[in-house]
Amino acid sequence: MGTSRQRKQRAQDDDRPGVWVAYGKLVKLWRNKAGLTQQELADAVGYSCDQLASIEQGRRPAKSAFTDAAEVTLKAGGTLEVLQEDVDLAKLPAFFYDFAKIETEAVSRFSFDPLVIPGLLQTPEYAEALFSEHCPPLSDETIEQHVDARLSRQKLLTRTPMVETCFIIGEASLRSAVGSADVMRAQLQNLLKQGTMRNVEIQVMPADCGFHPGLNGPMVILETLEHRRVGYIESQDVGLVITDAATVSAFGLRYGKLRTQALNVEESACLIETLAGEL
Repeated sequence: MGTSRQRKQRAQDDDRPGVWVAYGKLVKLWRNKAGLTQQELADAVGYSCDQLASIEQGRRPAKSAFTDAAEVTLKAGGTLEVLQEDVDLAKLPAFFYDFAKIETEAVSRFSFDPLVIPGLLQTPEYAEALFSEHCPPLSDETIEQHVDARLSRQKLLTRTPMVETCFIIGEASLRSAVGSADVMRAQLQNLLKQGTMRNVEIQVMPADCGFHPGLNGPMVILETLEHRRVGYIESQDVGLVITDAATVSAFGLRYGKLRTQALNVEESACLIETLAGEL
């Protein structure tokens, strides 16, 4: 029988995302072809030997900066770069992974988030503060991976072709103190900046609106490249992708009403600016 440490290591190996393992094998293959030791490659890309070993073993995801440097040093011909998006997606919580894959192919995305700032609009500090308060607690490494993955998803807002997006945010999410006052101020200022993008609309659902269809909870509606509409709902670390046409249609009707009941874009920006100034 193996020791407790060996059993723990085997359990960790079993949890490795397949794309991390495949990426690591490619790095090792190209490193050997280049005639480099782990230490030599680690020095060339600015990593420690232990960090590089973890990447090659699929226990640690590679960041974009590592991939860029390794591509040049190893002359990998884009074989590492082509996997980077999947490596980043695998950092996401398991319950969100399926929707995140669909999201990468969206041509439009509309969401309602009543309690927290949507992930696509979060600053790194706000995201870290959220993950740091997760219950049960997450390890520092897991928090770092989740934050990295969330920031990587934000490329959706700046990619070509553009993705048409609308974010309806509950006023409570703007007033709830996540992290320090400085973190919240920077987050609100970031919303104002993102709201100036041509493909981004941000509306605020005021707290005194009364009844509206969003009281049943958050939701996302997106349209894929094939012009197929998909819904997504999430609560308490449980996510559900919805493809039933009738259900997604009902989401669309509710979202249409939400947009009429929320503050318009200009009014929303004024409220966000006012709240940022009060911090």
